Amino acid sequence: MPIWLKAAGKWGSVLALIALILTFLKTIIAFVAFLTGAIKLLIVLVFIALIVGIGLMILRGFRETRRKNE
Repeated sequence: MPIWLKAAGKWGSVLALIALILTFLKTIIAFVAFLTGAIKLLIVLVFIALIVGIGLMILRGFRETRRKNE
């Protein structure tokens, strides 16, 4: 086997490994970005549910005080 073919095979495998590692890191970064986006969305939904719950409790309190005063 010619020496340039051995060198090309060695460097080709190194470049292929580097490409695989870069692709893997890119996928991990995209997955982490997806998870942080999902967590942010969950926090916003919980906050909205909390605000709605507090609003309903306030309205229920107003109704009860009106019934007691009448």
